[in-house]
Amino acid sequence: MERVPLKKKTVYTCQQCGYQSPKWMGKCTDCGEWNSFAEEQVIASRKKAVVPTSTAAVKLLAEVSATEGDRHRCGIGELDRVLGGGVVPGSLSLIGGDPGIGKSTLLLQVLGKLAGGKKALYVTAEESDRQVKLRAERLGVSTENLFLLPETSLEAILERVRDLDPDFLVIDSIQTIFTAALESAPGSVSQVRECAGRLMQLAKGEGVTTFLVGHVTKDGAIAGPRMLEHMVDTVLYFEGDGGHPYRILRAVKNRFGSTNEIGVFAMRQTGLEEVPNPSELFLAERPEDAIGSVVVPSLEGSRPILVELQALVSGASFGTPRRTTMGLDHNRASLLVAVLEKKAGLSMLAQDIFLNVAGGVRLDEPAVDLGMLAALASSHLNKKVPAGTVLFGEVGLAGEVRAVSQPEQRIKEAARLGFDRCYLPQGNLKGMEKSGKIELVGVRNISDMLDSLFDS
Repeated sequence: MERVPLKKKTVYTCQQCGYQSPKWMGKCTDCGEWNSFAEEQVIASRKKAVVPTSTAAVKLLAEVSATEGDRHRCGIGELDRVLGGGVVPGSLSLIGGDPGIGKSTLLLQVLGKLAGGKKALYVTAEESDRQVKLRAERLGVSTENLFLLPETSLEAILERVRDLDPDFLVIDSIQTIFTAALESAPGSVSQVRECAGRLMQLAKGEGVTTFLVGHVTKDGAIAGPRMLEHMVDTVLYFEGDGGHPYRILRAVKNRFGSTNEIGVFAMRQTGLEEVPNPSELFLAERPEDAIGSVVVPSLEGSRPILVELQALVSGASFGTPRRTTMGLDHNRASLLVAVLEKKAGLSMLAQDIFLNVAGGVRLDEPAVDLGMLAALASSHLNKKVPAGTVLFGEVGLAGEVRAVSQPEQRIKEAARLGFDRCYLPQGNLKGMEKSGKIELVGVRNISDMLDSLFDS
């Protein structure tokens, strides 16, 4: 059969969503992103495609084995917690985070633990082998079963993997790997999608447990097509503030465990160290009897963590008052300020308001609403919250305090750290056994909470 010559075609691909257009556009019509189109060369063949025959057999659901295989413990308890108990053989995981946050450090430490008795391959596409060696010496990572490959070509990486047959593989990073089958630049949507797809076939077909390092955009999302997060089994985000040594590893997708689990680490000279008791760490430097300071028990996955909320309310210097939040949802804070103004009679809409979560932690759950209101009222009234008090509960627009999940775990963690009073929703108080270690105060609305806190 006579082959038809390959034909090159130029297309413009959105680097955010992967939408393709025959001409350049300033705004993507699919995702609405501005200036996101990049030129790519696509090779089109007129040869008739061959449809592969499927070899998969149809099975009854009852006949399918539900065992996921023996997990491999990483030797790092915080990471094992986030992954759901360890690494599943043949899984494909993606870890993203800001530059310098510690992604490469964490994975190098993990391979150092996993390589005991098994082969592990670290593919570095951004650093030289000497740079990785220096980091390994600083971290104390030394094993005969840990191999290193400085390479950016996907075809060369797959060939070395077939020769070495490792049990664990790390690609650092997926945005710098390219395949010769595409003419687009490394990091483009098509390159990331194609490379990730072939690595997924390697992980599932050969049983090689694979970790991918992903860059993030200025908005904090993993760069490349959104399809990348759908393809992998686990998506981990490494978060942290450059001004704090603490790092939080958060699972936002996990096919082998629960989501929204977190692991807490501290960046030291010798690498990342686990923080088994993050509540004590975040409250270690809390000032005593500070106005505008409140402790809330936040539930991150299955772990309750006590953190300090700080609020500062002052007169507005300009005509438009400022609303600044660090570690909290800005829209949620504005909503609660309006509830205080309307339902509690506190005139705060014309005030500058600043809210902060100490330690660089980010809180997303609505159970911290009651603590935010208490901190704001404390700063506005210039009255301190009584010592040894914690608060949690969701607040609605009518000023009512709604019940939240797993109150027993929150109370138990507060009692363990020596707190003697807890304000919680009245709905959570019903049917709960009274504890002699901590006094439980149920509130139905924010007026009950404010009267009990500041009028006593």
